[in-house]
Amino acid sequence: MISNRTLRSLAWVLSLCLLIVFAAACGQADNGKNQSAADGWDKIKKRGTLVIGTSGTLYASSFHEEGSNKLTGYDVEVAREIAKRLGLKAQFKEMDFDAMLPSIKSGKIDIAANDIGVTAERKKSFAFSVPYKYSYGTAIVRKKDLSGIKSLKDLKGKKAAGAATSIYSQIAKKFGATIVTYGNVTNDVYLKDVALGRTDVILNDYYLQKLALEAYPNLNLVIHPNIKYNLSATAIVMGKNQTELQKHINKALRAMKQDGTLAKLAKKFYHADVSKKPHMHIQEIKLDK
Repeated sequence: MISNRTLRSLAWVLSLCLLIVFAAACGQADNGKNQSAADGWDKIKKRGTLVIGTSGTLYASSFHEEGSNKLTGYDVEVAREIAKRLGLKAQFKEMDFDAMLPSIKSGKIDIAANDIGVTAERKKSFAFSVPYKYSYGTAIVRKKDLSGIKSLKDLKGKKAAGAATSIYSQIAKKFGATIVTYGNVTNDVYLKDVALGRTDVILNDYYLQKLALEAYPNLNLVIHPNIKYNLSATAIVMGKNQTELQKHINKALRAMKQDGTLAKLAKKFYHADVSKKPHMHIQEIKLDK
């Protein structure tokens, strides 16, 4: 028979072995996670190309120059400069806004650059760079009657044009508006529908709205004078575990801010330094989780 003392010794050895195996397994799991993130960056470096998702239809963030097929815009040029500073070639894939985040998850693109706001909800599934643009939300309405809208509460029953998954459409829906989606179309389609009464309002970024109206001055539209909401921060989006890629992109962006590159690009496309936070009273609207 085996003595109690021997049984206790065996139990202690077994426990020690299990502890060692468990620790090794945890170490492998941690290393695997870190290696996965490193592999993403290593794969991009080996490929020599940073694949960037963008719409190509959002002036002045991502668009084609009139009379040419050249893709440009603030976000496009920021992403292009990041790739250059990382020693990579920038390869752009144009797609609808609603397809960008799923394309990051599927590995179709490495990053997305399309005036995408940083939110707590998105941070659960994706990683973001440091912000390179700050703004706030506004509303484009008909000039003659402000589309019957005095405040965001008056959105109830109105038709709001926008991308289905954008923050702006979520806000419009929160206040009772019906969302009208278009897919990957240019600004003029949205604007003309408001002017013609097919829709009532477009909620979006102040700087984008301002430039859009400047491009189409004959549509009798205006940015609502009393609606300013949700200070926003725009950043590069990437996979949740792409810590190495995030680190390199952040380093490039901080250098671009320090040497004035961001300010120069911002003034070129927005006629203002959007890399700095605006200082004014802006209503904060919390979205339902």
